[in-house]
Amino acid sequence: MNKAYILVVEDDLPVSNLITTTLKAHDYRFITAQNGKNAILQASSHNPDIILLDLGLPDMDGVEVIKCIRSWSNVPIIVISARSEDRDKIDALDAGADDYLTKPFSVEELLARLRATQRRLNVMQNQTLNMSSIFENGELRVDYAAGCAYLKDEELHLTPIEYKLLCLLSKNVGKVLTHTYITQEVWGSSWDNDIASLRVYMATLRKKIEVGEEPLQYIQTHIGIGYRMLKIE
Repeated sequence: MNKAYILVVEDDLPVSNLITTTLKAHDYRFITAQNGKNAILQASSHNPDIILLDLGLPDMDGVEVIKCIRSWSNVPIIVISARSEDRDKIDALDAGADDYLTKPFSVEELLARLRATQRRLNVMQNQTLNMSSIFENGELRVDYAAGCAYLKDEELHLTPIEYKLLCLLSKNVGKVLTHTYITQEVWGSSWDNDIASLRVYMATLRKKIEVGEEPLQYIQTHIGIGYRMLKIE
């Protein structure tokens, strides 16, 4: 089982060191953030498998961080907080947290929560792998195995970049993918010129899949954030 890639969001240095030392000792890969804004940036840039999130951050409340990340990602979020009131737990879970661990916590319990979360991730990934290799959405069809895409049963003539973008969007249908995440996946970097190129390629892709007198809108732009493929009913 490959160990999860974890984002640790904690401004208390001793607690952060305890968590990261534990993760390192058990062969987890991790990155850290000390405030809410940096946590959101790291989540969008590095696409972690699991987020460990403190609620009492210096610049913004952790619940707001959860809401922001939930607007474009379903990454599991485990809250680790000194707040022990039911109201705090309910607010965090309602905002989209998957689990809640109260400080002080034992290392063994943290590891158990991580293992349980990773088991759920593995089940979801296996279900995805077992799905058909053909994606269909409205009049659009993508055959991942053959490396081809079709609109109204006619093959689309896409450039390699356009096809990679279409696959990335279709495999995450309904999810908002940030500019940073898309450029990292397609180009392996996220410089300003990569994001400028992304806008151009996204425009040319749209021209090829959103055609006709009453074209279906497959790709939705989220200004300043990224793009999402809409599910056509």
